[in-house]
Formats: sequence, structure tokens, C-alpha cells
Amino acid sequence: MTHSNGLEQSLPLEFPYIDDVSQYERIDKIGQGTYGEVFKGRCRKTNEFVAIKLILMNQEKEGFPITALREIKILQGLRHDNIVRLIEMCRSTVEKSSRSKFYFIFEFCDHDLAGILRNVQVKFKLEHIKSIMQQLLYALYCIHTNHIIHRDIKPANILITRNGVLKLADFGLSKLITPPRLDQKNRHTYRVVTMWYRPPELLLGERDYGPAIDMWGVGCIFAEMWIRCPIMQGETEQHQLELISSLCGSIKPNVWPGVDSLPLYNKIKLPEGERRKVYDRMKPYIPESLALDLIDQLLILDPKQRINADNVLRSDFFYSDPPVIDLKELLSKYHSMFDLKETSRNVNHQRSKFPNLSCDPIY
Repeated sequence: MTHSNGLEQSLPLEFPYIDDVSQYERIDKIGQGTYGEVFKGRCRKTNEFVAIKLILMNQEKEGFPITALREIKILQGLRHDNIVRLIEMCRSTVEKSSRSKFYFIFEFCDHDLAGILRNVQVKFKLEHIKSIMQQLLYALYCIHTNHIIHRDIKPANILITRNGVLKLADFGLSKLITPPRLDQKNRHTYRVVTMWYRPPELLLGERDYGPAIDMWGVGCIFAEMWIRCPIMQGETEQHQLELISSLCGSIKPNVWPGVDSLPLYNKIKLPEGERRKVYDRMKPYIPESLALDLIDQLLILDPKQRINADNVLRSDFFYSDPPVIDLKELLSKYHSMFDLKETSRNVNHQRSKFPNLSCDPIY
């Protein structure tokens, strides 16, 4: 319908391929990150719980956020039991005076690993730790073999259902990588990965990187499963490198060939004379020698020598007694971590009880 002047009458716009978010009831806000807010919701048709992620558009004058587009593209191409499922994308009703809001609708998970680790009531056995790490590695093996790197491995991005199924989530920083052409290196940003889980190559400005950056985060989380706090809590990039050097040894070309060619190597004062102490510092808290071996191989400074997901999964750790156990029995008796307001899942406010693990205690 048009007026005589040829202009269309102001009517609500229709988006036939994107459903209205009103089909989901919003229950409670359960999280917020750099790229969006997350709410617990319920589908009005099926009565199933979902996670509703509002895509923040504040920084976009026009167009759609690249992080959201990247997340859509990657998750549409991934189908795996240990990777969070994107159900659909929705939008709010378009008003005359405002822009439409867009939402991702994900399957709902009752727990995230950050909340579980901070909940002292949850007692892990070795077989539980094996299950969590195995499922995480299955997810990483899947994305790495599909040439995708996650670029933000941390406990808050590892969800677990009430039935004990782990789901790797938050692919907003993820990237599809391709092998560089002859005599040409990749030029990815090194400003990725939450700092406490950021590998030394990114802290030193490396832009030509691959799956090894995710595996460093796996090593940090692996140790955290026993220690129940982040093992290296740097306040700045400089401080984080100091903590890494204190635990993993001084960063030198004799242990990491070519490190002196990284952009920030000669611009940051790195500790000298530090020996590697992964075994010595963690052994009092991690009595399993096979686990210590893997953590040591995951926290290797040189990314080219760092163990990959496939080789970790093949290790004796997962085939020794006790066997991997289903997590359902452990987690089904706890309320959703997102319902526990007193349980902090914000890793940036956690401090360590283990000063000899470079956790920078406040007491």
C-alpha cells in the first residue's frame, strides 16, 4: 500500500526467515560478556529450557557484528555432542523508533565449569576429571580437524548439562584458519583468549598461530580441575608472562627456537634464570603422574612442541584405572549453577589458596 506521493506507508517490517523472540519466555539473566547478554528462557511451544543470547549492536552504526556472523557460520557447520547447539536465530518486533534486536537461541545447560569449580560442594573423583577432560578434548579435536580454532578456552565457556554432557560454547572469537601460502604467514590478531588462559606466543605478539593456542588453555584447565582456581592470575600481560616464566621456565631461544623474532620479545622485560617447575609445584596437589605428564606437555612454551588434542586423547591417562565415568550421577543432584546467586562464576574475582602455584594470592 502506497500514498499518492509514491512513498510506502509506514508498516511493520516482516522477516519471514527469522522468527520473533516472543515465542520464548525470558526467565532470568544468567551471564554477560563483551559481545552479548545471556538469559535463561523457555520455549512456549515445547516448554523446553533454552539459553537466549542477546547480540549487542551498540558498536554497529550499520550492518551486523562480525563476531556474531562468525559464530553463526561456524556453529551452523558443526554438529557434535560436545559442542553447544545453536537452535535458531530470532529478532524482536521492529518498532518505528528503534532498531530490531537479534538473539541466538541455544540449548540450555545447567552448569558451566567455572561455577562447578567454585562450588566447594562438588567433589571430583579422578574418573570425573577424566570425563570432563575427555569430552573437552573431543570437542577440540572436532573443531581443530575442521580447521577452526576457538581462541577463548576457559572454564566459563565450557558448559555441562544436568545429564553430564559437556558442551564447548561461545564461538564469538573463533576463526576458520587456512594454511598460509608459500612464503606468506597468517596475520591473525593476538588480542584473543582471556588473559589467565592466554598462551605465551600471543602475549609476545605472534599473529601466525594455530590450534596450539587452544591447547595451552586446556593445560591450564587440566591443572585447575585439581587446584580449583586458575593457576596463573596475571594482572597485566607483563605480569602474566612473569607467572608463566616462573612456572614453565625462562622464555629463551634455546627452549623455544625463533621466539626472539616475535614482535614483543625485545619490548618486554622477561625473567631470566627461571627453571621449569611444572612438576615440582603441581605434584603436591596432583598426585596422578599420568595427568602431570599431560599437563607438562600442554604447558610447553614452544607451540610447535605442544601436544595436540588427538595425542592427548590417545594417552594412557584415559585408558588407565579408574575408567572414565558418567557425570550424570554427580551433577544431577545439584541445582543449576546459574540459579546459585551466591556462587561466583566470574573468574576475574577468584584468588588462589596455593601461593606456590603463582596464583598471586591476596593474603
